[in-house]
Amino acid sequence: MADVVTETGTGLAEIVGADHVLTGDAIGEDYTHDETLTAEPTRPAFVVRPENAEQVAAVLRLAAETGTPVTARGSGTGLCGSANPSPEAILVSFERMNAVLEIDTDNHVAVVQPGVTLAELEEHTRAAGLVYPVYPGELSASLGGNVGTNAGGMRAVKYGVTRHHVLGLEAVLATGEIIRTGGRYVKASTGYDLTQLIVGSEGTLALVTEAVLKLQPRMANQATVLAPFPDLATVARAVPRVVGSGVGPLILEYIDALTMGAITYTADLSLGVPDEIRDAAQAYLVVMLENNATERLDQDVEAVATLLTELGALENYVLDGSAARKLIEAREKAFFTAKGAGADDIIDTVLPRSALPEYFAKVLEIAQGNQTLVVGCGHAGDGNVHLAVFQKDPDVRHRVLHELFASGMRLGGAISGEHGIGHEKKRHFLELEDPNKIALMRRIKQAFDPSGILNPGVLLD
Repeated sequence: MADVVTETGTGLAEIVGADHVLTGDAIGEDYTHDETLTAEPTRPAFVVRPENAEQVAAVLRLAAETGTPVTARGSGTGLCGSANPSPEAILVSFERMNAVLEIDTDNHVAVVQPGVTLAELEEHTRAAGLVYPVYPGELSASLGGNVGTNAGGMRAVKYGVTRHHVLGLEAVLATGEIIRTGGRYVKASTGYDLTQLIVGSEGTLALVTEAVLKLQPRMANQATVLAPFPDLATVARAVPRVVGSGVGPLILEYIDALTMGAITYTADLSLGVPDEIRDAAQAYLVVMLENNATERLDQDVEAVATLLTELGALENYVLDGSAARKLIEAREKAFFTAKGAGADDIIDTVLPRSALPEYFAKVLEIAQGNQTLVVGCGHAGDGNVHLAVFQKDPDVRHRVLHELFASGMRLGGAISGEHGIGHEKKRHFLELEDPNKIALMRRIKQAFDPSGILNPGVLLD
């Protein structure tokens, strides 16, 4: 075994250069984990930092020859353990492959390497009057990681998630073959859609080395309406009506009262809500709108405010630009607020919007029945519910999560809307999902990765 490790280390140094192979204590703590609350950090055998697809291909050929597992890593902002390596693994870090290769204004696409962050892409697209609209909240997240987990975020109600904006990929198979899928076009009926098969596969099918992303025109004006409601059920019933009103919200978020109090306190943010309204509110709806025409935006704001009042809002407030920006930033950091408060797990179940009232009632029943605090917020517009679970007993916590997932699936939902399955939700996924679908996924995995070296233990056993 020691000979194999030495041989692997020597081979990696020959591929990427000795300066870009880290071992032992040279592997910093950041490489040992993502942001998952429940996983133990693990130092891999090697960290390699390739600079192009050819080097990635050579690394995978070496890994296949030696039977060494490989885990891909972007910025490490994931929440399901997909980027957490095993002790014997090669961790492929894409930090050197971080170029925005092109902003194609004629075709409205960006061509990027996997190590590019959302913040870096935002700078390039803003200069061109375009925007990459997928907004999972953490702008330090890498595009490669977003592709791997099919990241979503607050703007999904209008623009969809990552897979709706990935037009093509360059990817390296476990055998070391480099393939290109898709291209700078928005439709194709030419064989299997390998692009979409790789998107969301959490590094288990191929390593993405380049992505062609669809961009959108950047709107000039935004406005945000904050509406406190007497209870979460009323918020949930209001969501389909807002979506169906025709205003096309950019963001449609629900935040329960406990979470709102926590995030505004942490951000030292005052929203101007009077005490008597705040005391009566059990949940809030945040509606952000955008338009190039100021007059049209004002009309939409007025229409939304009127509708929210009709749907049971205690009041509605049009936030100024600074307050709106700070509230959205605080909402983006809700995970870190929950983590700081001692949350033991975070889940992101997704279900049909119409099922939200029934699901919220079930969440309360499960929490009370297991003496567990469950609070949260979420992308109400697309039915993606983010819940922080406070329960120290691991057995009770597992039961609570299992019941939350099962209840969501019974209502037509899925375990994860955007975080993925990774290591940490795998047991629930394998127990609750259709066995025939699991068996098909295993066959697909075998076809892409016959040696089983790509992120073994993630998604499937």
